[in-house]
Amino acid sequence: MSGTSAALKPPVDAVAPVRHPDAPAPGELLGAHYEQCFGCGDGQAHGLHLAARAGDGVTVTAEFTVREAHQGAPGLAHGGVLASALDETLGSLNWLLRTIAVTGRLETEFVRPVPVGTLLYLEAEVTAVARRKIYSTATGRIGGPDGPVAVRAEALFIEVKVEHFIDNGRPEEIQAAMSDPDQIRRARAFEVNP
Repeated sequence: MSGTSAALKPPVDAVAPVRHPDAPAPGELLGAHYEQCFGCGDGQAHGLHLAARAGDGVTVTAEFTVREAHQGAPGLAHGGVLASALDETLGSLNWLLRTIAVTGRLETEFVRPVPVGTLLYLEAEVTAVARRKIYSTATGRIGGPDGPVAVRAEALFIEVKVEHFIDNGRPEEIQAAMSDPDQIRRARAFEVNP
């Protein structure tokens, strides 16, 4: 991306990311981290229903199809929806680190329009880690991995404790998520959202 802000450049003491030994295997579907998530949850009628898969190293791929509810201009995806897809994909990377983190900064570049009905194929990777900061990048292509680039993003995620969500979320949803008997689903509910 051209014109990346200084906040998205890793410091000189940043280190290469290390995939957690318990991270999902390459090719494994990550699934929704929370049923009501706009990005990946099946409980949102107009959500993206983005499906992410673990890749090699600290990478993921994801796909979603732009639907009529995702329009901005007639027949074209809304830029905010595309930014949400990038954010969701980038946030999925943190599952490979087994780190709870939230979006601190997201810079997007819109390269070409994305028509309704288009499959958007996204690739993301963590590029560096510096203490609580996780630096990552993503690209979205029209139609598949060899399609033309439509969007790009660079992001900074900040590691947080689960109390971030407990202290700031609506109590009903927090209690429901904390009461889930599935330990993995319970942990994943708090992995991405800001």
